Amino acid sequence: MMPRSETTKSIFQSRLIESDGFPLEFLSTVAARESWRKEIYRPVYHIHKWWAKRLGSVFRGILLGCLLPEGTNLEEAFYQKHDFSDGSVFDPFMGSGTTVGEAHKLGCVALGRDINPVACESVRIALGPLDRHQLQSAFSDLSATVGERIRELYQSEDERGRRCKVLYYFWVKYVPCPQCASNVDLFPTRIIARNAYPDRKPEIQICCPRCGDIFSALNTDTHVRCCSCEFDFNPHTGYASGAKATCPFCSQSFLIAKAVRDSGQPPAHRLYGKLLLTPEDKKIYLRATAADIQAYEECSSLLQRELEQGRIRLPEAALADGFNTRQAIGYNYRTWRDFFNDRQLLALGWLHEAIVRLPDPSTREALLLLFSGVLEFNNLFASYKGEGTGAVRHMFSHHILKPERMPIEANVWGTPKSSGSFSNLYKTRLLRALDYRAAPFEVRMKGSGKAHLSSDPFSGRVDTAWPPQGDFKPRGIYLSCGSSDETGLPDGCVDFVVTDPPFFDNVHYSELADFFYAWQSLYPRGFINDAPTTRHAREVQDISADNFAAKLRAVFAECHRLLKADGILVFTYHHSRAEGWTSLVEAVFGAGFSVVNAHPVKAEMSVATPKSQASEPIQLDIILVCQKKECDTRIPLEPSEALDEAVKRASHKLTRLAAIGLKLSQNDRRIILISQFVAAVGPVASADVAAHALLTEQKRLEAAAESSLETTDSTANPKTVVTSSQSQQMSFSFESTVPRRMRGE
Repeated sequence: MMPRSETTKSIFQSRLIESDGFPLEFLSTVAARESWRKEIYRPVYHIHKWWAKRLGSVFRGILLGCLLPEGTNLEEAFYQKHDFSDGSVFDPFMGSGTTVGEAHKLGCVALGRDINPVACESVRIALGPLDRHQLQSAFSDLSATVGERIRELYQSEDERGRRCKVLYYFWVKYVPCPQCASNVDLFPTRIIARNAYPDRKPEIQICCPRCGDIFSALNTDTHVRCCSCEFDFNPHTGYASGAKATCPFCSQSFLIAKAVRDSGQPPAHRLYGKLLLTPEDKKIYLRATAADIQAYEECSSLLQRELEQGRIRLPEAALADGFNTRQAIGYNYRTWRDFFNDRQLLALGWLHEAIVRLPDPSTREALLLLFSGVLEFNNLFASYKGEGTGAVRHMFSHHILKPERMPIEANVWGTPKSSGSFSNLYKTRLLRALDYRAAPFEVRMKGSGKAHLSSDPFSGRVDTAWPPQGDFKPRGIYLSCGSSDETGLPDGCVDFVVTDPPFFDNVHYSELADFFYAWQSLYPRGFINDAPTTRHAREVQDISADNFAAKLRAVFAECHRLLKADGILVFTYHHSRAEGWTSLVEAVFGAGFSVVNAHPVKAEMSVATPKSQASEPIQLDIILVCQKKECDTRIPLEPSEALDEAVKRASHKLTRLAAIGLKLSQNDRRIILISQFVAAVGPVASADVAAHALLTEQKRLEAAAESSLETTDSTANPKTVVTSSQSQQMSFSFESTVPRRMRGE
């Protein structure tokens, strides 16, 4: 336990995170381990979906770096209990609550605010009062009542006529051919299932294009023969390829999106297969039968009767145009209800109503949050990953609303052998989070991976009265929903602002969060109201670099006001595009801060879908440490001097990362160099001066990133720095994207 006197002292002397001694190697190593199973190592932040979740280990390290004096051994302190009850932390972009939760574990007062109610409600429930006994009792009651009704919807027969549980139904989109009007299945491949590790388990499941039978083959087979109709074909090809499809009846090729738009309605779907769990607990793939199709049609009729009699409520909110909704709207999806088939709507509607009727408010709200999380796995935008891993690929795996050509319909209640269901997520999300709250642990670099007794249990108390009245309660958690450019908090009330701001022109959280909100707003509670959308004019994300910079600057200016005289702002950031950095510079320096250090650390798992598809993926986050400009006693550097200093600092930090085996991309090296430059310029007179410095040295920055900062091994020395004359031949895209007023135009 950290003594209170020592805690107080650490807040007012030189901090570990401000120094070059901050152990980015240790933190990156721990983060790399956590990144592979974030939901295991930090389950309390993973009860519900949110985007760009940051690693709890990194933010524990950041907070300790803020609270501990320079020279402290962070690796030792990381696994110790602390009581920093004199410290207060504010996160203006709370998201999934990582900063709030990690600050609470360290004994700090934690204040969190977010503009999106879906995020705020998730954190309120995850950190608020939860009773395991009451939750288990309610779940058991649900399982015996509505659970039984839902399980009846997912019953079928195997080839011997035996009654079996359905794990998954398989569907395919189809569109009418513009030439002959025949329905064309949009199979991009005839392979409907394969193992996640095909080299070890090469068996695949194939759907015959002639008779529809499902049979097995090997992943390496390029020609197969159907066991039923003896048709020969290549299983790796289908009628759809890229943006086009080819009609098997008239051989006409056509644009899929245009055919869908011309139809005036969302694409229709055909049920073609199922995965059953036999009485012997064996999985078997079979084609869909006439009885299966009839069972679905009966669900459609029952759904209509339930709606007419008012027994269930379904979302009616419409999709609004936006960067992340445009693709779905282009496929004629007009309401969020369109994202589900009738059996899914029936099962989800029943379950939702049953949870709403639970008597205990905390239990009801926790299970409503869990229900909301189930939605991302049970819709027509989800797909099948196959055997060997979680079978259902959730709808946000690509961070966009991408219409799935071969959607999967999972068993909504679930079985022990299925994934993405209410019963499965109850165990893997909610109960796991409860276990973590009761005994928080940290990620070890070796051994079992878990170190218990690193923090006191979560208190389970959350205060939503905002702004807080009177003195902060020891270890209090205070949450609020609204724009963080105007918090209502008093001047100089917090020691640290620690956050992860939204990125410029990236995932638009509110556009995606509306998918959940359409259901949540059916029954307002907590931070959920009956507004039609979570979109907000003051949310920081914006397609305009100038607007993004202005809105982020407004939030940071509010943070400047809230911070005590010697308080610091620390946040994580990375961006491959130049305007993302110029906008950031304008926001930080324009809000009255200067950057005193920048630490590169490991961020997300490198094989995450958006990263694995990038040619130069960024696997690092930059921890930017900012002081109030009036407290920064350094002498500002000229741009050329700042570049020389940045090259030295970046080379040193790259060498340190190479020593622990991190393989960095060109974009990783670029963001390290840019961040060191931003820190090196010092407390310049204005945001325009800082942005102009970045613009002035653009060519040499890029040249250095491409040539002089590469390290080949843990003992590599940096190459010779590119000279000004050599860098004249290089170009970087800062100039074309910097606002004109910064270029003097």
